Amino acid sequence: MERVFRSLKTEWVPAVGYTTMLQAQRDISDYLMHRYNWVRPHQFSGGLPPDRAEEKLKIVSGIS
Repeated sequence: MERVFRSLKTEWVPAVGYTTMLQAQRDISDYLMHRYNWVRPHQFSGGLPPDRAEEKLKIVSGIS
């Protein structure tokens, strides 16, 4: 979990912060629910985003 927060802070949150709570909630939610899970490559999974790595694992293991 610490790695997720580190990535969020270093890659996404503006250095000057957000002007409103709503803006922060929308932006951070977009990062966590879209970019981090479906777009951003992860070194642990061979450069694949988590959802792609999970799909690949399901195919290999025969889980649908």
